[in-house]
Amino acid sequence: MSNQSSTPRPATKKHVARLERERRQVNLIRWIVFGSIALVLGIIGYGYLDLNYLQLQEPVAEVNGEIITTEQWQERVQMQRFILLNQYNQAVFQQNFGIDTSQQQQSILFTLQQPVLIGQQALDALVEETLIRQQAEKLGVSVSEQELEEEIQAAYNFFPNGTETPTATATPFTFPTLSSQQLTLYPSTATPTKFLTAAPSQTSTPNPAVTSTATATQAPPTPTFVPLPATATSTPYTLDGFKDTYATAIADFDTSGISEATLRSIYEANLLRQKVLDAVTADTPRTEEQVWARHILVEDAQTSGIVRSMLISGKDFAEVAKEYSKDTGSAVAGGDLGWFGRGAMVAEFENAAFSQKIGEIGEPVQSQFGYHIIQVLGHADIPLSASQYEQKRETEFGTWLEQVKTDSAILIHEEWRDRVPPAPEGFGQ
Repeated sequence: MSNQSSTPRPATKKHVARLERERRQVNLIRWIVFGSIALVLGIIGYGYLDLNYLQLQEPVAEVNGEIITTEQWQERVQMQRFILLNQYNQAVFQQNFGIDTSQQQQSILFTLQQPVLIGQQALDALVEETLIRQQAEKLGVSVSEQELEEEIQAAYNFFPNGTETPTATATPFTFPTLSSQQLTLYPSTATPTKFLTAAPSQTSTPNPAVTSTATATQAPPTPTFVPLPATATSTPYTLDGFKDTYATAIADFDTSGISEATLRSIYEANLLRQKVLDAVTADTPRTEEQVWARHILVEDAQTSGIVRSMLISGKDFAEVAKEYSKDTGSAVAGGDLGWFGRGAMVAEFENAAFSQKIGEIGEPVQSQFGYHIIQVLGHADIPLSASQYEQKRETEFGTWLEQVKTDSAILIHEEWRDRVPPAPEGFGQ
């Protein structure tokens, strides 16, 4: 049996120091591990927060100080895709009835494959809507909740007060009565038609009614089209039916990354645009200054002088036009171009026609098409048809809106190009 005592010997200072050093090392390692885990989780959390919240609140554009957020824009990008896909499906459907829509289909598919192009279209639409909303406030124009609700209901063919059946009313075309002078100049029993076109046929020589270069008249912007979802059912005739259809539509839009708020904002923007258009064009006249003219188109100055001399000497204008005019489209009608307003002809022709006196055989006018000998048969304010009046209002509104853009402070943040959202999973299938 060992005589060694079982009583533990007191630790030496060296041993205590070693134990303390090991404890500190373990704690340090533990804190490093915990800190590393926290750092990784923090980075992941910040990335998630940045991608799903912070970045969505960053601006892609500023319009007179008003911010358009990434979130707003990304939802509109998805809506733009939805619209294009809907248009593509409609084109395919039309092709089943023998309508050739292959070119339209190719154009839509090309656009769908260009995410930056779709992003630009969505951004342009949001900027324009913001400008219109700002101008609406200045004009005292607004859209009520009731108007918005009725607009959405109408989009789904729900009319709680019954469907309005518009009455087609023909717009009267009142042309000036032919004077004795005009009867002498144009001894025809037929009233000149407003729809007589001066556009050349495919084999004819170009004439002044076709402007080969873009004129100052701005093409009116196309209003945003809000498609019905592909799953929309037939017309609901009850409020409950409408609510069911609308709820289904919202669910379908949601799967494409489009919220109900975005959908309603588009309907509201369309209504507001129409109201602002009405306010801006309230004084647009329903008549237009027009002239009734005929012309003879020749290739060179020498021939134009000879033809003009023939007319001044008393030769019949219609017969000379049929024989000499290179504009075969109007030559068969004796050179008659009918009534036309400003912007319908090339500038040189228009300026001469609107400045000439009735009956006068004007000096030859040179344009890109050749030399024109013009005779004005009438000059008056002519009533516009319903479609012409609407076209004129759209044109005036487009011009007004372009000026608003010019006068506004619009800042585009180009990093939006890196934030174009991908198409939702299963999109287009």
